[in-house]
Amino acid sequence: MKKITALLILFSLNFKIGKAQVVSDSVLIEGNYRSFHFTKPNPNAPLTDLMFIVHGSGGNGLEMRERTMASSKIEEKAAQVQTLIVYPSAYKKYWNECRKASPAEANVLNINEQAFFDAMIQYCQKHFGINKKHIFVAGMSGGGHMAYKLALTMPNTFKAVAAFIANLPDSTNMDCATSAAKAIPMMIVNGTDDPINPYNGGDVNLGTMKMGRVLSTENTLDYWANLAHYKGTPKKELLPDNVPNDGQTIEKYTYKKKRRPEIVLYKVIGMKHSFPSDMDGLVEALTFFKRQTK
Repeated sequence: MKKITALLILFSLNFKIGKAQVVSDSVLIEGNYRSFHFTKPNPNAPLTDLMFIVHGSGGNGLEMRERTMASSKIEEKAAQVQTLIVYPSAYKKYWNECRKASPAEANVLNINEQAFFDAMIQYCQKHFGINKKHIFVAGMSGGGHMAYKLALTMPNTFKAVAAFIANLPDSTNMDCATSAAKAIPMMIVNGTDDPINPYNGGDVNLGTMKMGRVLSTENTLDYWANLAHYKGTPKKELLPDNVPNDGQTIEKYTYKKKRRPEIVLYKVIGMKHSFPSDMDGLVEALTFFKRQTK
């Protein structure tokens, strides 16, 4: 890995979105200023945990926060359990994740994402006293691929990971070293009708951008379950149909034993390339993350 260098810049931009004060700041990583955003914490409520929410291809951290706030109660829930939510922005709207075929400039230039996340973690520890053993990441689409990369390359940094609408790259498209991969608690949420991230595996097509092939969702689940040495089939549950007219139902598959990482798949039947409507996926991810600290 390239030498990690990070210099915190000496300014921040504060502004209002709704009632919450949002702070934007940056770190300098190998010549590039990388930005991130978070809601200013209540000074009377000490924080312990850190959760990154990572946007998909073509987006940025502020857009991801706006989308999140419109559909999720994650920040409200996070405040109740002393968790800071941070929304990082990718390099020129795309991440350097593990898809070899990605034509994004971040991938072509091999942008050092591990250094970026490491610098943000140091920032949050310095300013808010975050527990370095309670670091989590949830990503959507390309952000899900970024979450997989962090799980593969920084398993000692992240306590648990959640990936939404993303499958691991297949062997022809894997650009991250997997020989040193370790078992880590993993939550996967994928839709069976997803036209971009095919549930059963295949080519990922973002219009003019060809992102290569991915494994099926079941094979992605098996990869993480095998790392944790699980055998047999996972426990299956049918979750309540909270929105009966949305055309979605959720099956939950769980591998869980004492002293082993918990591995969970939410199979959302009928869902396309989006968050599920029958549950608040990010709140579910935070609940999953907190469970790993007990």
